[in-house]
Amino acid sequence: MTFQESETVELKEMFTDDIKKEIIAFANCNGGKLYIGVRDDGTVSGLSDPDSAALQISNMVRDAIRPDLTMFLHYETIEENGKKIVTVDIQRGTDRPYYIAKKGMRPEGVYVRQGYSAVPATDTAIRHMIKETDGDRFEVMRSLNQELTFEAAKKEFRLREVDFGLQQMRTLKLMDQDGLYSNLALLLSDQCTHTVKIAAFQGTDQTVFKDRREFTGSLMQQMNEVYDFIDFRNQIHATIEKLYRIDVRDYPEIAVREALLNLLVHRDYSFSASALISIFSDRIEFVSIGGLMPGIDLEDIMAGISICRNQELANVFYRLHLIEAYGTGMGKIMKAYEGAAEKPIFETTRNTFKIILPNRNAGNAATDFPGFRVQSATVYNNEMRKLADSREEKILEYARKHYAFTKNDIVDLLRVSPSTAIRLIRELVKRGLLKCDGKARSTYYTIAK
Repeated sequence: MTFQESETVELKEMFTDDIKKEIIAFANCNGGKLYIGVRDDGTVSGLSDPDSAALQISNMVRDAIRPDLTMFLHYETIEENGKKIVTVDIQRGTDRPYYIAKKGMRPEGVYVRQGYSAVPATDTAIRHMIKETDGDRFEVMRSLNQELTFEAAKKEFRLREVDFGLQQMRTLKLMDQDGLYSNLALLLSDQCTHTVKIAAFQGTDQTVFKDRREFTGSLMQQMNEVYDFIDFRNQIHATIEKLYRIDVRDYPEIAVREALLNLLVHRDYSFSASALISIFSDRIEFVSIGGLMPGIDLEDIMAGISICRNQELANVFYRLHLIEAYGTGMGKIMKAYEGAAEKPIFETTRNTFKIILPNRNAGNAATDFPGFRVQSATVYNNEMRKLADSREEKILEYARKHYAFTKNDIVDLLRVSPSTAIRLIRELVKRGLLKCDGKARSTYYTIAK
């Protein structure tokens, strides 16, 4: 028998640790044969203990290569010219890309066959293999980065009294049965590479910047920080009708919340570009990357029909009680502007979806709210902080009267959304005025001693 290296044949004189690269390369490409006991020039050197060599290879494949490749390998000891050789027949795997466990799903850990050698795969080749194996849906594909942490996500799950352990991660499809993280896990991890950019402008155009930020990290962290950024600038203006003072925020909180959640949940994360939010004196614009899903148009969206691009991500937000049901967000935004002269605007292009929320207090708001007299904005510039202070004082007063309370108690007390209640409680915990105890659904709060 003549031995010669080729795209599907690799010769090794003895067992070495580098053999795993050759096995990975064959499994990631079109399969091949590995002969142990044959020199590069085709000369048979033989093995004194072929069974031991085969066992070493088998153990190495089991311990050092991910995902599990053992079922795609077949071992056999043959004799050539009175000398024994171990042959390893490697089939093309079905869970590509295969990689060295310690290196991860990166070029230094993933190998492909190029000519007669095993070479590191490019990022493009790795993504192509993942797409072939996992399908086109970004969120269910395996993440290139498998070294993920979830501190921000754990905190959010804990505050919302939802368990977040290994079993929950598998149920929510953040992790597969082999323990590999999906892109959904990447989005919720502290290592998330997708960002939201916000710019606040002076006036109604982009001529003069007042502030700009880029929010990074877990989507859970971005969600809270972006909302706080907008909420801080969502001023309160007072109107007087007879003997009553009526406070009106520039933007309804529920509309801001729904627009932000839409931006995060329905975004096309296969694009690397940032989602954009622009704050002008007369409006806020939310621009999400990714147009409408095929088969529906803007009229369908307004009628409550929803085809979710990121079904698993939406399920996570649903479990956290951030969204109630698919297709209700646009209706909530429109209802929040009931009675206002200017209504929200929804625009779509091939690759974007834009929500424009008008400022209800723009232009002195006299025409928007007939019969109201708007007082000077400078008088009420700090009204938002005063409102937050009054809410916090109510929470602290409640805490003094009750030994312990939960998030739901504050929702009932202040008649606010769960997200607002959590935000207020979190601020008091951060300032050391409240203490958080318990985990998940058993989380409760007490006055700090």
